[in-house]
Amino acid sequence: MKGLFYGLRGKEISLILIVLTCTTILIWAWDRTPLLATFLPPKNRLLQLPQDILSGGPPTRSTPIDSEIHVNKEIATFPENETVYHQEGRPFNIAAPTDPESVPAPAQKKEIPPGVADKEAKQEQTFEAEKSSTAENPTILTESEGYNNLTSGKKKLEQERSAGIVSPADFANISSSARGKACNYAKGKWVVEDSRPWYSGSTCKQWLSSMWACQLMQRKDFAYEKLRWQPKDCELEEFEAAKFFRRMQDKTLAFVGDSLGRQQFQSLMCMVTGGEERPDVIDVGKEFGLVKPRGAIRPNGWAYRFPSTNTTILYYWSACLCDLEPLDITNRATEYAMHLDRPPAFLRQYLHKIDVLVLNTGHHWNRGKLNANRWVMHVGGVPNKNRKIAEIGGAKNFTIHSIVSWVNSQLLSHPQLRAFYRSISPRHFVNGDWNTGGSCDNTTPMSIGKEVLQDESSDYSAGSAVKGTGVKLLDITSLSQVRDEGHISRYSITASRGVQDCLHWCLPGVPDTWNEILFAQI
Repeated sequence: MKGLFYGLRGKEISLILIVLTCTTILIWAWDRTPLLATFLPPKNRLLQLPQDILSGGPPTRSTPIDSEIHVNKEIATFPENETVYHQEGRPFNIAAPTDPESVPAPAQKKEIPPGVADKEAKQEQTFEAEKSSTAENPTILTESEGYNNLTSGKKKLEQERSAGIVSPADFANISSSARGKACNYAKGKWVVEDSRPWYSGSTCKQWLSSMWACQLMQRKDFAYEKLRWQPKDCELEEFEAAKFFRRMQDKTLAFVGDSLGRQQFQSLMCMVTGGEERPDVIDVGKEFGLVKPRGAIRPNGWAYRFPSTNTTILYYWSACLCDLEPLDITNRATEYAMHLDRPPAFLRQYLHKIDVLVLNTGHHWNRGKLNANRWVMHVGGVPNKNRKIAEIGGAKNFTIHSIVSWVNSQLLSHPQLRAFYRSISPRHFVNGDWNTGGSCDNTTPMSIGKEVLQDESSDYSAGSAVKGTGVKLLDITSLSQVRDEGHISRYSITASRGVQDCLHWCLPGVPDTWNEILFAQI
């Protein structure tokens, strides 16, 4: 009996062990692959949030490097005797529609407002850990859940903004992204604003050339200084020098273009200093190769650094936005290869040091200037043989597409870079050109109009070039078109009798607004 008892007990214990083992295996398998997972809807019916929402910043996006225009392809051209502006001051023709505002901007570093740096620093480690976890295990949400999260996220941002955790600039960018509609700053109207201008043209002598300071000339009316641009469907953020320097701390902003680009550069220098003398600002032109060549009147540009925030603002002269190379370096009267498909050597050498880039070209694209400068068009390293490109309009269009395409191709390897192409600034010569008696005598603001209602840019070359790229269009053409009273006109210090300047602007003036729109986007 005793042996039988122990035999049965051993069998029961073995059976219990087997049951426990099987149960353990089933529980382990259930934990690894839940049976309910087989009933989840397929992946293509789920909404996976993009990394910009998960990480709190815009996505790193690479766009095709291939340009819309190639040497061996047909390109849109203008007749040689036609420019993209009217010389009689009439509004620009509207070409094929573009939508440059729909293009996502390159990644931007997050601005940390004063007073919350410590709190941000404490949150940084937690944020990085969450971001790493998210990268390994991406969140999958249904469409309704995704929408609810976006809505609650926006409310949270509003609460954080009121508490001073999120800067107004970051909030505006995120809110605009959540709405899915960017502001069209080019559409709006001019309104009278007594608080303008941002600086005095008579005191900003450290940065402003006297040939553009109309307050130092014989001109007596300055009503053109008292206007502010008001976009139609959104608010244009008020410019503040302190905000500008916070956003541009340890950064460099570069204007590369013609004399209108130089005007925008000088305008910004006066705006950020309030037109006051700043002996603390350092000339750092040598760091960018901006020195006056032997025999030259001026250097190829200027670069100034504000030491308190390590902010650098520079201008480089490149009238055609292409590479210029002497064909015979031993001959002072040599011709220059005008490489339409190559960016200026300055950009190739210093792009890695630039955080915000503003490009422009336009008014040097005429046969007279090319011949006077002895510029010979080259494409592919050899003299151009394409008859369509040989036409001035075709060459300009081809070059604008080339430089925008090249900058776009650099965005992935220069993640800090935000690039803008500024549309052409209009001329207002009436009854002739600059050398044939043309004039712009009007001094009454908004006499030819004050409102711009079109959605597309009047500068078709610029609009079509940036479309589909990470380069943003700084569209100032139409809003400047209705400001014919703002030119230097006959008051130029250096003007000859009967010669007026209806191309450049009085400063303070219209270029200040270009910088306000630029400020709102950086």
